[in-house]
Amino acid sequence: MKSLARRTSALAQSDIRAISHLIRSTGGINLGQGICDMPTPAPIKAGAHAAIDEDCSIYSHYAGIEPLREAILEKAQRYNRIPATSPEEVVVSVGSTGAFVAAMLSLFDPGDEVILVEPYYGYHRNLLDLLGIGVRTVTTTLPDWAIDLDAIEAAVGPHTKAILVNTPGNPNGKVWTREELVSLVDILERHDLYALTDEIYEYMLYDGREHVSLAALPGAWDRTITISGFSKTYNMTGWRLGYAVGPERLVAPMGLVNDLIYICAPVPLQHGVAEAFAMDDGYFERMQADYARKRTMLCTALQDAGFGVPWPQGAYYVLADYAPLRTRHAGYDDDRQAAMSLVRDAGIGAVAGRSFFENPADGSHLLRFCFAKEFPVLEEACDRLRSAFAR
Repeated sequence: MKSLARRTSALAQSDIRAISHLIRSTGGINLGQGICDMPTPAPIKAGAHAAIDEDCSIYSHYAGIEPLREAILEKAQRYNRIPATSPEEVVVSVGSTGAFVAAMLSLFDPGDEVILVEPYYGYHRNLLDLLGIGVRTVTTTLPDWAIDLDAIEAAVGPHTKAILVNTPGNPNGKVWTREELVSLVDILERHDLYALTDEIYEYMLYDGREHVSLAALPGAWDRTITISGFSKTYNMTGWRLGYAVGPERLVAPMGLVNDLIYICAPVPLQHGVAEAFAMDDGYFERMQADYARKRTMLCTALQDAGFGVPWPQGAYYVLADYAPLRTRHAGYDDDRQAAMSLVRDAGIGAVAGRSFFENPADGSHLLRFCFAKEFPVLEEACDRLRSAFAR
């Protein structure tokens, strides 16, 4: 038979999916995948139920229902300080990943290049590769994952078209500072580059840090597509609803691509998530307080177990160094082996560090843990870690 498309030849199940499958089969606790297993807020569920009962069952506008786009616009203006002025500058898609795919297909041709900052989110890297878009990487360093702006500028080549910013970051919880982003705008302007920002963890911040949207800074709006979504903020990863905000000349082609690939995001669910914008700010305050407590629980347990732990500045992941365990426990020679051994020794799922680096050796001493869990589940996971690696 004839071969499949060449773009599929290098595809393989991600380490995130693989560890999730393994932990399900063993009955352990999955701290690998960012599943968010807390309940979706009642107003969102009620809104979706009402839309189903009212037979809101036909296609919406390909960029999303008007009430949701207007609500996103108002949020982008108020919270993100982005100078968007019209719902025509908003496109709703099938998750933030759907918005990312639409952005890539509308911005890039095969052979164009994007700069990624390591550690990066593996799905960003793999989707770029799938579409034939080149990648240049710049590595950040512990303990605070500081951004080397000189290295970013040095990475710009003749085919570089954009830089991707993920803040707060997955997998390491890095929050870009205002100063770092201002310096990045200078690079974008000097080299006439676009920026894609993934800001889906924008409400999860610790130790008084602020979330700064690149598009809000002088000189950035005209060249930036801001991507976010609802999965993480409202514990609804399976609903697959996300969005992008940007100047109409960038977003309008994205809407057309969105139409070709998805037609539209699920309509009853769009109506449901529109209800989220009527919730008061107390929701976000409680969420931040809960995640701060969960961060402390997991980071402390990992430290007690002997891991090296750079506490995340945002999001809900810990990229921890398991190398200190090598001298005391068998089965921790590399990151994939360590992920398997952790399931065996503690019944805990974590993601191999190589998933987030161009050179697998750079992540060979790291495992990613997720603390987006119900308190009793996370407490049990912490107890297992301490028991398995008691010193």
